[in-house]
Amino acid sequence: MDMFNKVTSFLQQALETREPSINLLDSFVDHWKAITNYYIETTDESRPVKQTDIPWRLRQMLDILVYEETQQGEETGPCMEYLLQHKILETLCTLGKAQYPPGMSQQVMLFFSKVLSQIQKPVLHLINVYRPVQKLIHLCGLPDSMTETEESQFLFAVCTRVKKDPYVLNYILEITKDSQKRCSSASDEAVEEGCSGASSPERAPSPPSPSSTSGIIPVLMHLGKSQKSRVVLRSMESLLLLVSLPQEDTGHLLAEGTPLCHLLAQRLTELYCLIPSSLDPADIHSYSGAQWRDQFTQDSPEESQSFPGSENVHSFFCFLDYCSELTKEAPRVLGVKIARAIHLQWLEGVIQPHLLQMSEVGILVHTALLSCSVRHIRSPALLEELVQFLLGSDTHCEQPQDTHTHILRYRLIEHCNHISDEISITTLRLFEELLQKPSKSILTNLVLRNLEKCSYRLPGSGVTDERHGVESDVLEETEELEEDPFFTDMYEDSGLGGQEPLLTLPSVRERHNPSAHTQVADIVNSFLCLVPQEAKTSHLVQGAGYDTYVHDAHKLLKECIALSRDWNWPDSAKTTETNPATDFYEGHFLQILFDRIARILEQPYELNLQVTSVLSKLAVFPHAHLHEYLLDPYISLSPGARSLFSTLVRVIGDLMQRIQHIQNVTDKLMMIRRQLMGLEEETMVDHVTLLKGVIVLEEFCKELAAIAFVKLPIEEQ
Repeated sequence: MDMFNKVTSFLQQALETREPSINLLDSFVDHWKAITNYYIETTDESRPVKQTDIPWRLRQMLDILVYEETQQGEETGPCMEYLLQHKILETLCTLGKAQYPPGMSQQVMLFFSKVLSQIQKPVLHLINVYRPVQKLIHLCGLPDSMTETEESQFLFAVCTRVKKDPYVLNYILEITKDSQKRCSSASDEAVEEGCSGASSPERAPSPPSPSSTSGIIPVLMHLGKSQKSRVVLRSMESLLLLVSLPQEDTGHLLAEGTPLCHLLAQRLTELYCLIPSSLDPADIHSYSGAQWRDQFTQDSPEESQSFPGSENVHSFFCFLDYCSELTKEAPRVLGVKIARAIHLQWLEGVIQPHLLQMSEVGILVHTALLSCSVRHIRSPALLEELVQFLLGSDTHCEQPQDTHTHILRYRLIEHCNHISDEISITTLRLFEELLQKPSKSILTNLVLRNLEKCSYRLPGSGVTDERHGVESDVLEETEELEEDPFFTDMYEDSGLGGQEPLLTLPSVRERHNPSAHTQVADIVNSFLCLVPQEAKTSHLVQGAGYDTYVHDAHKLLKECIALSRDWNWPDSAKTTETNPATDFYEGHFLQILFDRIARILEQPYELNLQVTSVLSKLAVFPHAHLHEYLLDPYISLSPGARSLFSTLVRVIGDLMQRIQHIQNVTDKLMMIRRQLMGLEEETMVDHVTLLKGVIVLEEFCKELAAIAFVKLPIEEQ
């Protein structure tokens, strides 16, 4: 700082003379000649540059240029003219390349960095600036480089200048028609390799082709692998500066004229392949993730996220988050191209073979990693590619025989019903993560396309009274439920005569009460009354009532409304076609979920929790058909169709038969509930799977009742 003040004082004194520009220029020229004279006069070639006056001379030249600019205004000053006319930057670049004296390349890069960052006028479009800058870029990112820190600073200065003056991007990228063809060819080869390598899950990604190893983009990607965290940070920030240029033409230039998309996808794939296959899925599920900048603010992941292989997991997810930000900030044409490259190289080339393999351990680990990846992705373009990869783009109604239209989608849904409970739970978590993403096509593909014709209802049903929101066929529906022999037979066979009925259905008169509040109250009570009294235990525990779910349901509903606000869903359900062309099929996804719910009394507790969690997520979405199909107990189902409520009713029938053979069932249920709440130590109990299933069933019915309640119009609550 003292030296700078001295120079400033000297320059101010020079300006007070009659010919300030001559004195300023003389000083600039003297410093430059002193540098060139060193090469003429020196005989000690091993003397490091820091032991010479070259660094000081370069600093003085920079200070003069900066000061001159502040005094000259819009005109180019004589010192800058001298620098350009005498090709000083070109000469410095040559000296830096020769590394003479030793360490000269660092000094040259520092000088270039400061010129680009401190000179305010545009200079990168000038041939005697951008050509040496291009040459210096080619000196960066070389193997075993000792100048990575200076290189990253120089490249950051270049990218910052490009961000300020986007029109100079062409000068920096050195794009020609031949280079565009090479980049396009390299990307095509990478896609072919990714697809052909799909049969070998352990195959490592290939190195970049020789045609893609020079230029600022490959250099930045190379420095992004440095062992120095500051170098990595600067490189990633530099790339983000280039990618976030808002003009579509610059986005097209980066997408088609550079290997950016290929190299990003390749790096992501490399990091994924470094994750050990021996990971514990529980560790993956507990990993909360991180944003890409977090890796530079702490030495390692938090202790709570430390597990065998956690460093590799952390590195991958940080880079995935970085790719997500790049595609989000990039112009659309570039963001889509990056996302497509990631789809082809990582998702199809590596993930898909792992998900389709026969090894249960492999399926488990990679499904868990994919689930965590879904949670991390924030960019619309990358999310769209992910959805295409997992689910495809079909929008027509599914048919039971549609098993090969999208093989990965089919296999993933089948994995929800896998013989391995762990795989089922992990895959259900994957779908639960998907249901929380801002993508209309996820709901459409999994569920809504099969409900849009409302063929789950009897033909002609579902006409709604405009005044009260009560369906015109409500009388028939209620009478059918009250007279259904299933209810009466189940109740009589249970041997529980004299106790309250299984379902407390409202009377026909009550159902015609002109109040939407009454109608929803009926629905809420229908779910609350599903589980027979002797199988209920929540009322025996303080703070375990139905109302405990209302707050959570209201929060979930607000999130779903915000998520789906722009999806243009219908406000009310359609009328069923009089003569539907085909029988109703709920679709593969709901079929598996209903099959799982039907076995709730036979499945492990953790699996039941996950199945009910996914169904709850679906039920809370404010779509008229989805709401009706999942939450309305009174719809008249078409022949062979089932709803969530009808599936639960069948489960209750099974439950009534089973609990007859268990002595003191209420006491045992209470003991199991207290154990699950951590109020008692776990002990061996007969029928423990069944008893835990009953508790989950009761809680699920309360949760559905709460969801039905909060979806009532606000003025009716």
